[in-house]
Amino acid sequence: MKREVIAYLDSVKARDPAPRSRWEILLYPGVCALVFHRAAHWLFEAELWFLARVVNHIGRLFSAIDIHPGAKIGANFFIDHGFTVIGETAVIGDNVTIYQCVTLGGTNPANGVAGKRHPTIEDDVIIGSGAQVLGPITVGQGARIGANAVVTRDVPPGATMTGIPARPTLVDAQNYNSFIPYGTPCSERFDPQTQQLELLKCEVETLRARLASLIEQREGEKPARDRDCA
Repeated sequence: MKREVIAYLDSVKARDPAPRSRWEILLYPGVCALVFHRAAHWLFEAELWFLARVVNHIGRLFSAIDIHPGAKIGANFFIDHGFTVIGETAVIGDNVTIYQCVTLGGTNPANGVAGKRHPTIEDDVIIGSGAQVLGPITVGQGARIGANAVVTRDVPPGATMTGIPARPTLVDAQNYNSFIPYGTPCSERFDPQTQQLELLKCEVETLRARLASLIEQREGEKPARDRDCA
């Protein structure tokens, strides 16, 4: 047991350079939330649902992280900071990292669909801050979800997803061997100025299309005016 705890704390330290010791990591809200969830999930599996909810609420009070007791979570799971919500039927693999303000949410409860409602997150996935992963979808092994992305469809293994709705970028995460904080690679290809240039190009193309449409419309109206004058 002691060896497993040390291995977990070392896995967190490998992903976060801030802590100076393992003792400091024990104070992390993500670690606190995981400890309470392990207990709540054990009670949930034993069909002691009310007690599981009690433990869940205590954990949320201390950590500001809400993990439903029914969620299944693998080894070395790390939530950096807090304010994260994980639904009942979510399944999370090993070595998954989630940053603050992430939701692993379900489908619309008004549609009456029961069963699997929340995402399945496979091993080694990183989900950036503010991302929303919604519905019974699968995020493939080693995928990266960029900050503030909204994911509503399956994500291929090794893909890097950004945007609303989320779409794969030009570079797959599998091309990067090191840990990528916040789910997006930091390179020139993802420089903010480059992204701004791409947005301006899109705006120019849109304006060109509108201009061509207006010219075509004006040329179509000109013969009609000529006939009226005649």
